[in-house]
Amino acid sequence: MTNRTFVTTFILMGLPHAPALDITLFTIFLVIYVLTVMGNLLILLVIMVDSHLHTPMYYFLTNLSFIDMWFSTVTVPKMLMTLGSPGGRMISFHSCMAQLYCFHFLGSTECFLYTVMSYDRYLAISHPLRYTSMMRGRTCALLATGTWLSGSLHSAVQTTLTFRLPYCGPSQIQHYFCDGPPILKLACADTSVNEMVIFVNIGVVASGCFLLIVLSYVSIVCSILKIRTSEGRHRAFQTCTSHCIVVLCFFVPCVFIYLRPGSRDAVDGVVAVFYTVLTPLLNPVVYTLRNKEVKKALLKLKDKVTQSQSK
Repeated sequence: MTNRTFVTTFILMGLPHAPALDITLFTIFLVIYVLTVMGNLLILLVIMVDSHLHTPMYYFLTNLSFIDMWFSTVTVPKMLMTLGSPGGRMISFHSCMAQLYCFHFLGSTECFLYTVMSYDRYLAISHPLRYTSMMRGRTCALLATGTWLSGSLHSAVQTTLTFRLPYCGPSQIQHYFCDGPPILKLACADTSVNEMVIFVNIGVVASGCFLLIVLSYVSIVCSILKIRTSEGRHRAFQTCTSHCIVVLCFFVPCVFIYLRPGSRDAVDGVVAVFYTVLTPLLNPVVYTLRNKEVKKALLKLKDKVTQSQSK
């Protein structure tokens, strides 16, 4: 039997770029990360403080903000380390496993949460008279808990499938974080079954969630068109537009990376930036710039802070 030395440390190759751009990219991603964390924390604070925002829609938005904050934290700091120094590219086998699990846990939970949020909008617009009774606090808590548990189970399957294989070199991951497809390329065993199961697993989850979201919005559009006043139709469309924007920004890059045959390392790394770095930033931007209720709550919070400082 041939002796094989198994990999204990991986090397993240990072984003493909010219070395001269290290400082520029580091600064850009650091600013985006800080804005993402601060923006999502601000949304969480505003919704907690303002009692007018204690509704199902904003309850799910707090879950989304919490996920986005940590989803960005799972990948961006390590990316900054790979840009900051050559030693920052190193990641231990177990740390890589943990990063993969957290990444898919938060990502799949967000995927399920978008579906629940579209269902919430469907009930609010299509069945406004029954909405309050159908979306009580307990129902919202059960739906949110279901998304977290489903995400955890989905990620456990992904992580187990990926790290049950032997890795005996090379150890260079052509990506800026530990993800399934680039890691499987390093396995010293047949990965065809893993790739197929992962493809089907992600395909069923992503396609199923996206289909349910599309069906919800088809029903929502039909209901909106029945609203008699133009002001009512405008308010209904405005409520849904924010959700549609973040859904498209999340799903399109994921479909491009995970649900297409073949893989191009450089392209995948650049596209992954959209849903790991930019989408978590879009959540606070879109929901504050396009949402009048959140704007009012922010102004109230600002006034309270100003008054407390003037005393």
